[in-house]
Amino acid sequence: MNNGSISKPSNRTKGAFPFIHRYIWIITLLIALGGQFFPALGLLVVPIMAAMLSLSLFKGRYWCGNFCPHGSFFDNLLQPLSRQKKVPNFLRSRFLIAAVLIFFVFNMGRRFIRVYALLGSAAFYERLGFIFSNTYLMVVLIGGLLAVAITPRTWCHFCPMGTMQTFLYKLGKILGLNKESDTRVFIEDPFLCSACGKCARVCPMQLAPYREFSEDHYFKDDRCIRCYTCVYNCPAGILHIVSRKKGEELKEARGS
Repeated sequence: MNNGSISKPSNRTKGAFPFIHRYIWIITLLIALGGQFFPALGLLVVPIMAAMLSLSLFKGRYWCGNFCPHGSFFDNLLQPLSRQKKVPNFLRSRFLIAAVLIFFVFNMGRRFIRVYALLGSAAFYERLGFIFSNTYLMVVLIGGLLAVAITPRTWCHFCPMGTMQTFLYKLGKILGLNKESDTRVFIEDPFLCSACGKCARVCPMQLAPYREFSEDHYFKDDRCIRCYTCVYNCPAGILHIVSRKKGEELKEARGS
């Protein structure tokens, strides 16, 4: 990683991304741009948020790496334009993450209260949709600028939706909701890892799986978006994204 640059994850192509991730960026532009002329399009965000937050209880930030419209926009449209630089520490700091989340909740809450006064009128749903479409547009502009100037997934380090998913995932752990459903990066046998660092170089979140495998062979970082990039780029072919049950089966097969 010379001069702060990172390896471009050029191998994250057809095999690494599910079909929906390659094309769901269309939803982002439809809501962000189309919603400026047809505000009701912003209401599409409601089921998207419901699905995202519900899934996070069971599978962490899986949505971010596989179904997120903004993530698809960053990965598919802006990655070729990105400078692929290391994300500055302050953009992934707890202070900034908390500040962005607080601002998001306060700002959206304030705007919802204003719109609520129109409940029952014809303008209510249009104004509500406009709130969501403007929010999507803001992420496209700010996240897009950061994607080009630094690296595609820069926004994802402090995205308020990502932060909420992390909180809900931890809640799911406490409640035992994701014990069976969760799938995480798993290494067949740590002794087979040559510590080449390829998984870290291609990770869109700039994490380092090879440095943080737990005793049960799973990658420990909750920021992992389960995008399969490290799995498809591992030279040894020993990484997988699997459930706990499947992981145990792989360890038994290896005799480890």
